[in-house]
Amino acid sequence: MRCLEVHDQMHLDRLLWCDRCRSLAHNRAGWWGWVGGWAFGLGVAAFIWITIRPSDLVIGGWFGTVAMAIWLGAKAGREIAYGVMRFSNHPAADAVPPRLGGEIDPPEAV
Repeated sequence: MRCLEVHDQMHLDRLLWCDRCRSLAHNRAGWWGWVGGWAFGLGVAAFIWITIRPSDLVIGGWFGTVAMAIWLGAKAGREIAYGVMRFSNHPAADAVPPRLGGEIDPPEAV
């Protein structure tokens, strides 16, 4: 439905998405997930730095905590972004317009 291509019903899921549309949405959600993960990780780092004020003795543990917060935030953000894409279900979001008259590129203005 998102690509506006005709597929057999057996190759579509319950929201009428083909495999290509699902994989493109999952990849796009992955990028949004990393953005959310880094934002969450920076928030955790700010909380640790301002509230807890870590000592130099276990600084590696705090770096590990922030790294895990980034990774978990990215995973959660990816699933949230993918769910929003699936829930909104905009038709023709991944559609590619057909070429007219067999032209490869539109003529350039002189």
